[in-house]
Amino acid sequence: MPNPDDDSTGARIKEQRRLARLTQRQFAAMLPYSYSLLNQVECGARPATADFTAACAKALDIDVTVLTGQPYVTELQRDRLAELVRPIREALDLYDLGANPDLSVRSGRELVREADELCALVRATHLRSAARRLPDAIAELTHRAWSTPSTELWQALASTYRTAHDIAVKLGYYDLATVSLDRMAWAAERASDACLGAVRQYMRALVYFREGEYTIGQRLVTVGHGIVDQAAETRETLAVAGQLHLGASVICARAEDATGVERHIAEARRIAKRIGDASDVHWLSFGPTNVALHRMSALVEMREFDDALTQARKIRLPNKLATSRRAHFLIDRARTEMETGLTEDALKSLVAARKEAPEQTRYHPVARETIRGLVHTARRTPDTLNHLAAWVGL
Repeated sequence: MPNPDDDSTGARIKEQRRLARLTQRQFAAMLPYSYSLLNQVECGARPATADFTAACAKALDIDVTVLTGQPYVTELQRDRLAELVRPIREALDLYDLGANPDLSVRSGRELVREADELCALVRATHLRSAARRLPDAIAELTHRAWSTPSTELWQALASTYRTAHDIAVKLGYYDLATVSLDRMAWAAERASDACLGAVRQYMRALVYFREGEYTIGQRLVTVGHGIVDQAAETRETLAVAGQLHLGASVICARAEDATGVERHIAEARRIAKRIGDASDVHWLSFGPTNVALHRMSALVEMREFDDALTQARKIRLPNKLATSRRAHFLIDRARTEMETGLTEDALKSLVAARKEAPEQTRYHPVARETIRGLVHTARRTPDTLNHLAAWVGL
């Protein structure tokens, strides 16, 4: 059986609690969770879920990354992914330097196509390929947008910044993700694109969702609606509005606002019925399936695991659904199955997620914490679980 290391989120929670001079019972009284759960998380018997970790960070008045750490450094280095991050960071710093006459640059049409292909690579969870191509795309689009500015070029540049954000989040570089969103706002403003601006607010809201600042997240969603409402109603604006409602639903779920969850899911469902599948709009995957997936995610966040499992069993994923969304569903399902005692099913779901999207699954915090939980609850770890635990570095 693999031995979980002492650098887990649970171990960090215990360390920070002690630094704050709090006993477990004192700290548990500050959380919307039980003393028993805190005890189990700190000793590694239960996974430190994202919502639990966010609540601990908020109670301790520290950044959530203090508890999550810079995750998976060893695995990132072994996979040669860490070395791809610095060029992205450097490319993001070019935004205000103007045109670069020494740069060999592709045509505007080729670069717009490249920006779209990078989005597709991330949705297909080919993070290494996207990360390798992204810095050149940002540098070249920065030059083109400054030297021959056009709405299309600024939009494409904003799209590459959004891709930088997506890669940074999936690899755990949250500081880089924040910088990427700032650059996205800068380019979206120059493109005068309301939908891009609203998408950026949606993504900002998810930052605060991870941090446990749900009120700020809800305000950002409201601002996003205000931005998109200024534009004429189109399929694009409706899809973005629908996605904002989906983002709000999981934020409400974390805030234990069941009424808010139902209201936002109902609005998103109404829009999805009107426009159908709109997964091509800004790569948001919006449509009836994504509404169902968010309904399940909201139930998971509210710890209504029996209802979440019932919802999961009703969902039929279409073949064209983005691989990233498919893998996310399988990871959420695995957590739900573990929480309801279906450990063999949870393991099968994790194996399926790994098969669908190995890079995303390996660095996904919920997947890692679920694997950790399965290791601790197993009387005898099957070979498949041993291999998964070793694969993610436990």
